[in-house]
Amino acid sequence: MKLSLAIVALALAVPTASFAQDSTAVSNGEYPNTFSSGSANVSPFTQQSKRFNDWAISIGAGVPLMQSADLTSIKNGNGKNLFGYSAYVSIDKAITHAFGLKLQYDRGETRQGWFSTKDSAPSGMPYQEVAARTQYDAISLLGDINFSNLLRRVDNHSPYRWALHGYAGIGTLAYRAYQKGANNKQALMTEVKPFKFNSLFGQVGTGLKFKVNNRIDIEGRVMYVISGDDEFDGGGAQYSAVNQREENTSDNFFNTTLGVSLKLGKHESHLMWHDPLQEIYYKLDVLANKNQDIEVCKKGDADNDGVCDDWDRQLDTPAGARVDGAGVALDTDLDGVIDLYDKCVTVPGPVENNGCPTTTTGPVKETERTLEGIEFDLNSDRILPSNTPILNNAVGYINSSEGSYNVVGATDTRGTDAYNQKLSERRANNVKDYLIKNGVQTGKLNAIGKGEKDLKYPECEPATKCPEWKNRANRRVYFEAK
Repeated sequence: MKLSLAIVALALAVPTASFAQDSTAVSNGEYPNTFSSGSANVSPFTQQSKRFNDWAISIGAGVPLMQSADLTSIKNGNGKNLFGYSAYVSIDKAITHAFGLKLQYDRGETRQGWFSTKDSAPSGMPYQEVAARTQYDAISLLGDINFSNLLRRVDNHSPYRWALHGYAGIGTLAYRAYQKGANNKQALMTEVKPFKFNSLFGQVGTGLKFKVNNRIDIEGRVMYVISGDDEFDGGGAQYSAVNQREENTSDNFFNTTLGVSLKLGKHESHLMWHDPLQEIYYKLDVLANKNQDIEVCKKGDADNDGVCDDWDRQLDTPAGARVDGAGVALDTDLDGVIDLYDKCVTVPGPVENNGCPTTTTGPVKETERTLEGIEFDLNSDRILPSNTPILNNAVGYINSSEGSYNVVGATDTRGTDAYNQKLSERRANNVKDYLIKNGVQTGKLNAIGKGEKDLKYPECEPATKCPEWKNRANRRVYFEAK
């Protein structure tokens, strides 16, 4: 039976660990993909690209002590201090730097009661004339949490040689429990075979590892085994006299072990000993020591207006003129005189009068007038917040004029003619509606769309021939005096 358990343990090791292998693999193996950031630096995670070992074999031996049972291994319980023996072997797989799995085989013998089964029963005290021993074999799957990696402080730069681990898992337990009484004869009280419903058990515990070198670890471990069986201690049938001494229905024991782990693989270090924070600190140090020369304004700033020529739309701005983000001189009242030369910045007036209204009484008569500057995002008719100051000034200007205006919408050359025509009409109507809501008389405005037939920059046909700022300038609404 014990030999067959060992064979089963090895047979289960390969498929179990393979299933725990990297779960981030992409089915088609192509990058970038839906699950990636789209970066050209993304590469598949394969066996060849791994940087750390993630397999190990562990062996160890220890002493089990029956703690919660009708017959115990501890003097202040239902017995004397009786020490058994145990041994384990496991195949370990690290999933991440903080979590792994172990497929483990245990074999051992617990000794419990008032004397050792190797000795004769004492006489004169019937309650103490009972001893037992339990030979067990177990196969379990354990989860392994590396608390030292999981809870490591970000400012801890100390060498990483000690690691606290936590374990929990379930498995199948096979055992033979023997009892010795006053007649000094040992009798087989209970036998449980593996892979049966009543052979399930659980165990939890903790271990402290020390890294001897990149291949070998030493670990002290304390596990608490929960058998779920009231007959594991050798007390006999469930309602026998011995098994009536305590009310608990699960015979549990501590198993203290000392073991060695051999890390397998071609790499220098193991994943469970890798501290990602240390690697981050190293990369930050490299970046801090690296001179990065960033060249700004490759083409310079010819007109010295604070906007680089790379994206300056007015390369000959007069010295001292205030500009917008595109390097265009500001004309607050949209009268064709930039603020630098405008004597009446907020009130529109003719160029020949330095941007100030003439002394003529009554509304201003405009026979030919074009107001521009209202641009739109690609494939959008939404009025941008940056356009509202221009439109608000236009309200005052149009109301002060006795003439009426065409609100003309236009697009760039992307899209079909029919689509661009409708888009230009929507842009013109949106601007018209905005002006009417803000006080312009309905009869002074007429919205029309010209699609892509009225380009501010005709050379942008097709749009790929021009920089984006020219295409954006083509996506506009402007005013024409009727």
